[in-house]
Amino acid sequence: MVDNRSKESRSRLMSRIGSRDTAPELIVRKLLYRLGYRYRLHHKGLPGKPDIVFAGRKKAIFVHGCYWHGHGCKIGKLPKSRLDYWQPKIERNRQRDGEKREALENMGWTVLEVWQCETRNMRTLQDILQDFLD
Repeated sequence: MVDNRSKESRSRLMSRIGSRDTAPELIVRKLLYRLGYRYRLHHKGLPGKPDIVFAGRKKAIFVHGCYWHGHGCKIGKLPKSRLDYWQPKIERNRQRDGEKREALENMGWTVLEVWQCETRNMRTLQDILQDFLD
C-alpha cells in the first residue's frame, strides 16, 4: 500500500502525536475524577512516568494506545506497509512497557494497563478502575 502523503507531510503529521493528554487518557482521568479519586500525573520519579499515579496507595495506571503498544485488537493491527520498520518499533514499545511495569512492581507498586479499546465502554472501564483501586 502506497502512502498518499509526501514524506514531509507524513513527518509533520506524526510529530504532532503526543504522549500526554491523549483522548483515551483524558477519558480515564475524567472518569476517575467523577468517581471521587484524586491522582497525580506523569510522576517523574517513577520508572516509565506512569500516566496516572496514586502515591498513597502505591498504584499506577498506564493508558496505552492500542496501535503504538501492540495490543492486538482491531485498533492495534500492524500496518500493511513498511513492516520492517513498524514491527521492531512496536515490539520494542511492548518490551519497554514490560520493563517499566516490572521495575514498578519490584518497588512495591501495583500497575494497571488500560488499553485504548477499553475506554469505549464506560461501565466496563469503571468496573476495571474500581476493582483496581478498591
